[in-house]
Formats: sequence, C-alpha cells, structure tokens
Amino acid sequence: MSNIEITAPESRPVTADAQIQRLAEDLYRERVIEARAMPPEEKLLAGEELFDYACAITLAGIRDQFPGVSEEESLKILEERLELRERMEKRA
Repeated sequence: MSNIEITAPESRPVTADAQIQRLAEDLYRERVIEARAMPPEEKLLAGEELFDYACAITLAGIRDQFPGVSEEESLKILEERLELRERMEKRA
C-alpha cells in the first residue's frame, strides 16, 4: 500500500501512507479540540470508559497468551499487570 502514489490537489505525488498519516493527525486534532471543550464530568466518564476499554483489550491479550485460563485467573493476571504499571510509574 505504501508504494501507491496519489495526486494531491497541489499536483505533487503523495504516498498513501502520507495521506493516511495526515488524516490521522486531523482526526487526532479534532479529538483534542472536542476533549478540551468537554465539561469535567464528561472527561471523568470518558476516562473511565477508556480504562474499561483498555482492560478489556488487555484481558483479551491475556486469554490469547494463556489459552484455557479461567476468568478468575485472567482477572488476577490483569490486576498484577496494573500493580506492576503502578510500581513502574512511581519509580519514574
């Protein structure tokens, strides 16, 4: 995909990767602007949602890493990883 060239409006070739990067940066900027405009209560809820989402992804990775592990054991491994992260942050 990175070998494909797309002609930009200013008539110079732009790789698909560069165009995707530009779009990603635009989306990021929009999200930052929206986040800055949020009231504190919404920011708190958004933070909680992001944390829950990150935990769900981490749990999926744990299940993939340890096939057949029980839900209880998966949650224990997640808790250990969160504690490790906290210890590492305190050192930094």
